[in-house]
Parts: sequence; structure tokens; C-alpha cells
Amino acid sequence: MPSAWPPRTVIRRSSGLRTLESALYRGGLGPVAGVDEVGRGACAGPLVVAACVLGPNRLSSLAALDDSKKLGERERERLFPLIKRYALAYHVVFIPSTEVDRRGVHVANIEGMRRAVAGLAMRPGYVLSDGFRVPGLAVPSLPVIGGDGAAACIAAASVLAKVSRDRLMVELDGEYPGYGFAEHKGYSTLAHTTALTALGPSDQHRYSFINVRRVAGHVRRA
Repeated sequence: MPSAWPPRTVIRRSSGLRTLESALYRGGLGPVAGVDEVGRGACAGPLVVAACVLGPNRLSSLAALDDSKKLGERERERLFPLIKRYALAYHVVFIPSTEVDRRGVHVANIEGMRRAVAGLAMRPGYVLSDGFRVPGLAVPSLPVIGGDGAAACIAAASVLAKVSRDRLMVELDGEYPGYGFAEHKGYSTLAHTTALTALGPSDQHRYSFINVRRVAGHVRRA
């Protein structure tokens, strides 16, 4: 079985986001898993990584799949249960802010991708990752620039990660009132910055981020 990209089979045009996956399946490299993260740039809340395996056939129920950042919240919520129903396997990993601080965002991101792939109920034959090379995987892989808009399995992973993280941030909004987590999801908006300055950082904030560290230092001095 070939273990490197590209497969010997010719890459033919396919509908939607399935061209790359279809080529891998035709080359005998399936099942194909996509992996993506959400929350990399947030200064509060976890980094969430998802891996997802879709079958070789195009499903009309998932025709609207695209980069989760391009989809509205309502469409992401509509697709979320459909992806879970039709995916051959999926796994979502939550990396808490303390681990992001300890490892650094990039290292935590790569580790999360490894964990997400390892947690799949089936062993993939190939892994497509969004943008980053993921060393340490037990199977061949390929980083795809703009992967969540280029491969359906990555787009599906992106939606799983985004909806899972957004729902958690809404829950955290009730546990940590005043920060507005339900609205900005932990990203550094003006409203979040104002609340962070007034309340000080919570244990959900990433102290390795300079805006959080600056406020934490000011609070200690005060």
C-alpha cells in the first residue's frame, strides 16, 4: 500500500470539497481523516481540536460544509448533528487554558491534533490537517493550506470543533458572569478587554497572552 503523497492515481475533478479525499480513496489510502482546531487566538477558554472521517461518497446532507468561520451560527448548529450522524468516526479534544499556557499555543495545537486523531474509533489511512504539519502521527499526513475550505473532512472537523467550543463558552458565561464569554467566546474584543480590565483575569484566561498578563500584573500591583 502506498504511504506517501501523491498517490499514483490521477486526481480528477470532483464536486464540492471532495477532490483531495476522492484522490486519496482512489489511491487506496482511505479512510481519510480531517483535523482542525478552534480557539487558537482566543485569550480565554480552551483550544478545541476535532478529527473527523467521512466516507468516500458525497452526501447531500453535508453539501453545505465549508470552513466553520464562513458559516453562520445557525448553519453550524444545523450541520453539527448531521456530521455526527453520518461521519464514520469523529473525536473532539479540549485543551484547557492552563495547558495552552504551559506548552504554548502552537505546541498545544499540534498535540491536540495528535490526540484527536488517536481518539478516532477507526484508524485512518491518511490524515489531512488544516495548515500545519502534524509530526508524530502513526499514519501518513498532509497539511492543506486553507484546508477547511478545501477538504470536506477538514471542514467537518472545523464545524465539530467550533460548535463544541462555542457551546462550552456559553456554559462558562454562567460560571464566570461579567466577562461576556457567551458573546465573544473568549476572543479579545473591546467588550472583553473592558471586562477583563474591570474584573481581572479568571482561571479560564490564558496568562501567556500579553493582554491577560498585563492586566494580571496591574491587579497584583494594585
